[in-house]
Amino acid sequence: MIRVTLAQMRRSLPRLVSAGIAILIGTAFVAATLAAGGVFTRTAYDAVSGSLAQADLVVRQEPLTDVELATVRATEGVAAADGRLSLWAEVASGGESAYPEFTVRASDDRLEAQTLTAGRYPEAPGEVALPGPLAERLGVGVGDEVSVIRYLWDEEDDTVRPQAEPFAVVGTTADAGRAFVQTEGAAIVHAQDALRWFAEDTDGAAPAYESVALVLDDGADLETVRARLRDALPEASVQTKDERAAQITAELTGDSQALTAVVLAFAAVALVVAALVVANTFQVLVAQRTRTLALLRCVGADKRQVRRSVLVEATLLGVAASLAGVLAGLGLAQGTLTVLGRANPDVPLPDALPLTWSVLVVPVLVGAVVTLVAALAPARAATRVAPLAALRPADAPVLRGRAGLGRVVLAGLLTVGGFGLLAYGILLAGTDAGPMIALPVGVLGGTLSFVGVLVGAVLWVPRVVALIGRPLAGTGAAARLAAANTLRNPRRTSATSAALLIGVTLVTMMSTGAASTRATLENELTAQFPVDALVVDQTLAPGVSDPDPALTPDLVERLATIDGVAAVATMHTVGVEWRSGDRLGYEQLRSISPEAARDALLAPAHADGLADGTVVVGEAAARDAGVVTGDALEVRLDAEGTPSVALEVVVTDFPGGMIVTPATLERMDVQMPVNEAWLRFDDGADLVSTMDEVQAELAELPVLVLGAALERVTYEQVINTMLAVVVGLLAAAVVIALIGVANTLSLSVIERRRESATLRAIGMSRGQLRASLAVEGVLIAGVGAVLGSVLGVGYGFAGALTTLRGAGAVSLALPWRDLALVLAVAVAAGLLASVLPARSAVRTSPVEALAVE
Repeated sequence: MIRVTLAQMRRSLPRLVSAGIAILIGTAFVAATLAAGGVFTRTAYDAVSGSLAQADLVVRQEPLTDVELATVRATEGVAAADGRLSLWAEVASGGESAYPEFTVRASDDRLEAQTLTAGRYPEAPGEVALPGPLAERLGVGVGDEVSVIRYLWDEEDDTVRPQAEPFAVVGTTADAGRAFVQTEGAAIVHAQDALRWFAEDTDGAAPAYESVALVLDDGADLETVRARLRDALPEASVQTKDERAAQITAELTGDSQALTAVVLAFAAVALVVAALVVANTFQVLVAQRTRTLALLRCVGADKRQVRRSVLVEATLLGVAASLAGVLAGLGLAQGTLTVLGRANPDVPLPDALPLTWSVLVVPVLVGAVVTLVAALAPARAATRVAPLAALRPADAPVLRGRAGLGRVVLAGLLTVGGFGLLAYGILLAGTDAGPMIALPVGVLGGTLSFVGVLVGAVLWVPRVVALIGRPLAGTGAAARLAAANTLRNPRRTSATSAALLIGVTLVTMMSTGAASTRATLENELTAQFPVDALVVDQTLAPGVSDPDPALTPDLVERLATIDGVAAVATMHTVGVEWRSGDRLGYEQLRSISPEAARDALLAPAHADGLADGTVVVGEAAARDAGVVTGDALEVRLDAEGTPSVALEVVVTDFPGGMIVTPATLERMDVQMPVNEAWLRFDDGADLVSTMDEVQAELAELPVLVLGAALERVTYEQVINTMLAVVVGLLAAAVVIALIGVANTLSLSVIERRRESATLRAIGMSRGQLRASLAVEGVLIAGVGAVLGSVLGVGYGFAGALTTLRGAGAVSLALPWRDLALVLAVAVAAGLLASVLPARSAVRTSPVEALAVE
């Protein structure tokens, strides 16, 4: 049977290629993801082990002070030991400055994580060895002097004051072990300087070391010294360098492992779609081999041998495609790693992928198992071929079959129960339970309902295809034939559409969720921020002496000329005390003219009623004060001796406290420069580029930039990045599904060779035959895309309601552009998938196809 199986594979090799490509893409996905996770782990491990230099053991304990350090150093067999003391300070020279990490000069060169490139290590206080990149940036070398600036708290003045010290640069270093990758190296100072700094920073507290690294005497036994240290410090953890590096690496890569798991989940989706393609392929192959299988039964092959033949074929296909997928995935990952390494030379990426058994073996096992499981049902169908089938005419195989009652019941239970859980999750999101409970319930409900939809696909997909194909049938013989062909094999049509439906549903779900999240955040930001951008002058903050105002008229004029800025309004913002009856409170008060407010506010109605002698009060502040429109409110500057004024209240939904006119503010005896500016952007302006220009104009000034536009840009970037990543990952599933469409059409052409020949013989042209296959491909792909879009929109809305409802009102939005793009891609792919099958169909002459086998 093995020889027969191999012969059948050689004969069916062109038909197995598409199924193999589907498995190849899925396993390449898995291999590349595992390899990327290995790169993260290797990078973290190298950085940690590099920081420990050539240490033999690492001691950790809470607390770890000079007493414990002395105990370690006094232990027999310990040659040298140093405590890890990390400090930060500013280094300045010639107008340039940086804020590097500082470490203590090691007592033994084997404990020094960095290597010298010039000069020497510090040997006395007041000396420093700088990382090479830092020295180059500051423009200094060995023999030069730099200022080390530390900011200390002055208890007398209750302020932070800078303290600068001159340090002589005695050496430059290189971070060969990549121990300080995030800072391009650490500055090294003498131990006396480091201990003095620590005492000054902690008000005289004793040093607290993160860990103690040590090296052993020549000939000392590591385990013996470890035991002595544990006896001397019973509460301490004593680890080797590799043990400590592995522990920290596990802690550091927790997020990356979670990211790897998420990406592998998308790979699983791709493999599920590939399994549908494989199952579809083997179903048709079994049907095409009906006579061959029957002849094998006639000559003595039993059911187990027939089943084993199909499963061996699937296993060989799975292993071969998975091996190719591993090579493709590792090649892609290595190419990406090389490009990233050249583009970011400062990032400590390894030159080659760290290959482990899991990276090489797991994708092959997964691909082989998925292929084998997908072939179980076709293998079972192969055992049902009766020996008498060998005596029947070699008609085109048809895989008609009615769905069993068990499938109907299972699909109904899963679908109804899943949608019920999904609805319950949405209801929970609006209660005190919140998204922490609602989200898992919703995810479970969505998963169960989607599985139910897929299980029942054979029940309703053919009917949907018939419904959509009915109006097409009236356009001509080719379309009528195509619509009929899609219904001849409902199981295969539903399986192919389901493969595409999975990918499209997930892509549309993410797009709909992102669109609804954008709309919800847009409404929340509009309610939270009254303007697109708010610029606050921090030089006029309380406690700042001798202010030098940043919001000068010249700056305001430059902001107004930025492309995309529609209006700029300046104002005075102060803290005030208000009194209403027996109520007393504090609020932020802004002064601006009514005209400027209407020009700058996103909602001009926020300033309705603003005039001399009135105060516009936001709804929240009005509730606190217990006032309504028309009431009187006493307001005065939040300082002793300032006059209070009685103002008429006008309540609006302004979210920023209170507003008065400049004339009203003068009555309160406020004397200060402009300290705030409001910016409104043009409708349709590019927020990213406009905000970039605004921030570039303000980059060197002591101002704070807030506002709806800045928050919107931040959220947009996060949402767009996440959406691009997710859609990119799901694209693999869509590609595999489209391969399945092409596979279905190719197998249909092979099955219907005699039928196509008959049609050609009675007058159908090559163009009509091509058109028939094109319409068939568009129907299969289009139905999957339309149904997937409908399901995706529903799941996207449900996800948005579940995750966002607890935070406030949810605004649902449809991603019309993405929906149109998905449908266009599906139709184009259906047409493209029909090209090669149509070419094969029209190249076969009617006489050859009608020949008796």
